[in-house]
Amino acid sequence: MSNVRVAGVGLTPFGNTPERTSRDLFAEASIKAFEDSGVPREDVDALFYGNFMGELSEHQGHQGPLMAEAAGIQAPATRYESACASSGAAVRDAVMRVRNGEDDVVLVGGAERMTNLGTAGATEALAIAADDLWEVRAGTTFPGAYALMAQAYFDEFGGEHEDLAHIAVKNHENALTNDKAQYQSAIEVSDVLEAPQISSPLGLYDSCPLSDGAAAVVLMSEEYADEHDLEAPVAITGTGQGGDRMALHDRDHLARSPAARKAGEEAYADAGVDAGDVDLAEVHDCFTIAEVLALEALDLESIGEGITAARDGRTTADGETPINLSGGLKAKGHPVGATGASQIAEVAKLLAGTHPNSSAVEDATTGVAHNAGGTVASATVHVLEVVE
Repeated sequence: MSNVRVAGVGLTPFGNTPERTSRDLFAEASIKAFEDSGVPREDVDALFYGNFMGELSEHQGHQGPLMAEAAGIQAPATRYESACASSGAAVRDAVMRVRNGEDDVVLVGGAERMTNLGTAGATEALAIAADDLWEVRAGTTFPGAYALMAQAYFDEFGGEHEDLAHIAVKNHENALTNDKAQYQSAIEVSDVLEAPQISSPLGLYDSCPLSDGAAAVVLMSEEYADEHDLEAPVAITGTGQGGDRMALHDRDHLARSPAARKAGEEAYADAGVDAGDVDLAEVHDCFTIAEVLALEALDLESIGEGITAARDGRTTADGETPINLSGGLKAKGHPVGATGASQIAEVAKLLAGTHPNSSAVEDATTGVAHNAGGTVASATVHVLEVVE
């Protein structure tokens, strides 16, 4: 099987741009990805595109061919929907296609337009990623669901809101230098603790924002890179995917993420690495507690110890394993369908030394991207490595 090289990446700024359509956003991200890659559009064999709420936010289904047109390519195009893990799932299939020789060059990415719906409309749209019969109709939204997970964690392992506040502060600090981030502003622990409560124990600063944006990544086989004399020092060497029961009340544990654990174990084994080899990670911190659960699922922290990782400095930019150097979903933003692909782009840039925060990880050779859907009923994990 061929190694899968990251040829180029492209991101729009993430933020509040309700006037921009998804096709407009994805066109911009694709232009940047092709410019970064040096790969001509006519060489693209397929498009793998992630989007979650297009029918609700733009009255638009069948988005695959629409986004191929926006990207300026003529190739088979497929849309992937796995809630917040939509483009993570798209990346996984794109990697497998290149590996097994079906495609030499693929464009993979995603986009989401959310802010045009307003807070109430976007909240309702996001809720369809939960179990409609048993959760949504009972009034559960994702802030409430993650609050239940946070409280379950506190009850089982200890911890307090101040521990979570340090995660928010860390990720805002990381976003200061990221020109694609929605929030390029520092906050303090007191800001988090004094912010309006959304669902106890989570407050406003524990939550990621509603975001518009797009991400695009050009992947190519090692053979194509050699044939066209293209430099691509970063490869996706491991891929994994896991699942869990949809509704929280059907799960064995509220304070664990078995879908992410399965995806991580599969990705590590696929790449031939383990958690101890990981130099940095971008994890799905839609809420501050989600970062804790992700770290423990990926074995980057022991069970019950992830809650203090940011507070003790283990996951800060100058810590043992920097987490979410992009700012994460918390500060960079979370245009749902774009998030998984944007994490790949951020890790690739960090490893290649072209990210604003690469100086924090100058000797890094291995990074991980963790993308989760809903309350982690679905998850993908990818390992990226410097290969030359």
